[in-house]
Amino acid sequence: MEAFLQTLGLVSAALAFGGMVFFSAVVAPITFTKLDEANAAKFIRGIFPWFYLFVIATAGLGALALLTLLPWAALGLGIAAFGAAISRQGLMPRINGARDQSNEGDIEAGQRFERLHKLSVHINTIGLIGAAAAVLILGLNS
Repeated sequence: MEAFLQTLGLVSAALAFGGMVFFSAVVAPITFTKLDEANAAKFIRGIFPWFYLFVIATAGLGALALLTLLPWAALGLGIAAFGAAISRQGLMPRINGARDQSNEGDIEAGQRFERLHKLSVHINTIGLIGAAAAVLILGLNS
């Protein structure tokens, strides 16, 4: 059972980390360079809920699998899953609302969008560090 849980944790951590890197380093930048601003915004707004669900599922499963075996790795994945949940359920609706109001000319909403977006980037970065730490810990313990 221990080998199964460690393998499940490793695969989940790799998926979470890889998905986060791929989205941040490939999907988002290409979207904004290949699509016009309106279509890029629509696409990103449509993909973000799925991205966060992916991170919640993979990092959360990995955290549960590793909880008793490698608690520090589980903590890193738990941080990634928790951050994704906060971003999806709390920040994303507020970011979208602020962006919509900003597009209608509300200057304060534009400033609010910038603050919330920056916060979401920081949360994602912390989650990415947590997932990377989990992958590193798993690599050192295999």
